[in-house]
Amino acid sequence: MPVDQSELGRRIRTAREACGLTQEALAQQCSLSRVAVVQIEQGNRAVSSLELDRIAFVLGHDISDFFAERFNEQDALVALLRLDPQIAKRTEVIEALRQCLKLGHEMTNLERLLRIDRAQLLTASYDLPIPRTRWDAIQQGDRIATEERQRLGFGVVPLGDVTDLLESQGVRTGVVELPGDISGMTLSDSKAGIFVVVNQRHGDARRRFSMCHEYGHVLMDRDRFGAVSREGNRDEIAEVRANAFAASFLMPAEGVRQFIAGLGKGRPSRASVSVYDEKGVIDAEGRETPGSQELQLYDVVLLADHFGVSRISAVYRLKNLREINDNEFERLKSEDETHGSAIAEHLGLSQPNHEVRNEFQRRFLGLALEAYRREEITRSKFVELGAMVGVKKHRMDQMLASAGLDDAA
Repeated sequence: MPVDQSELGRRIRTAREACGLTQEALAQQCSLSRVAVVQIEQGNRAVSSLELDRIAFVLGHDISDFFAERFNEQDALVALLRLDPQIAKRTEVIEALRQCLKLGHEMTNLERLLRIDRAQLLTASYDLPIPRTRWDAIQQGDRIATEERQRLGFGVVPLGDVTDLLESQGVRTGVVELPGDISGMTLSDSKAGIFVVVNQRHGDARRRFSMCHEYGHVLMDRDRFGAVSREGNRDEIAEVRANAFAASFLMPAEGVRQFIAGLGKGRPSRASVSVYDEKGVIDAEGRETPGSQELQLYDVVLLADHFGVSRISAVYRLKNLREINDNEFERLKSEDETHGSAIAEHLGLSQPNHEVRNEFQRRFLGLALEAYRREEITRSKFVELGAMVGVKKHRMDQMLASAGLDDAA
């Protein structure tokens, strides 16, 4: 049944109320008067396509949602606001969430126009009991990381490009500018799909860790509709579990031990063994040279580079795996603060290649080019899509010319 003006107004009102916005707040964010919003919601005033586009953006919806046979106001934005009420006060975070949902909706629309069935990429999910303690959360995160590595066939080797990994599992990824205290966000929306973004302001190693942290939310917290990983909630059970997952996923225990063994270290300073030969037991004892097994900062630098993590992450992982004691942990952490960068430079590792690529932008623009070639979108829509991912009009025009599509306007 077609959606008339009255029903459209009702849907806008229910979506606004679900987001916890007043009519005044919606009006301000959509550059409308409060009277106009009241009239629209009452069905007494028509809504232009431009107005509805802005209203849909603010409410975290796609325009098509308002004309669907059934309307569901419970989208990912609403779910996240209810899960984490603190973010409702952060306008820059809400804006980033809205932008991610908008990009996800546009990507879905492009895939629909090009008849791409993304349902073929089924993202894994683990049904877990709610951890009772942080210790339980850490154990769960570590176990799921091991199981996911086995499922993906990685064993104990470094992961490589985590962006490609997540995209291959049906997770859309992005690198966006977020407030400094937010490392990343996960969104799970019925239409936009699963979207993981990390903070553009952070360094490569931290973004890589954050990407795996958010992947942990994807695998273990799907029913939450998403998460915002910020400093203020880092001690929450779900965040502790995702952190444990990321550390183990990036640095598997056996892989770390094998790497250390390859450095000629990791053996106990003194060991004994008993050999049984059916007639009796023969004991033997061996000792390592004093201090030979002690891990040094340059070992940590090499370990961090091998697995594509920060040096401090590697130090904490060594401590948690009991490869170093508390005193060695404090020593290595202190040495890293004063000499870590210099040692990395001397070893030729001052510029590690662990960049988290903005794969979403490449795929998004590639699909836009194909949709334009097939005349599924107009040139103005093509330019609009480019603007959404920060590409200016003249660059989009150059892209069309380079692709041999400039005459198709």
